Amino acid sequence: MENRTARLTLLIDPEKKATFEKLCKEEDVTPSQKVRQFIREYVESRLGPDWREQHPQKSD
Repeated sequence: MENRTARLTLLIDPEKKATFEKLCKEEDVTPSQKVRQFIREYVESRLGPDWREQHPQKSD
């Protein structure tokens, strides 16, 4: 399970947002789930599925 403690805020056209929410509902997923999927797929396409081992999080 992913650690979901960071927030990402973005601005989007209201019509596009409504359409996105409708499409997510048709797939029975939340918009947040879909955005997390998009981000995960993008990161893995750029860095590979083992990106966490290559880019460990820094501890403060």
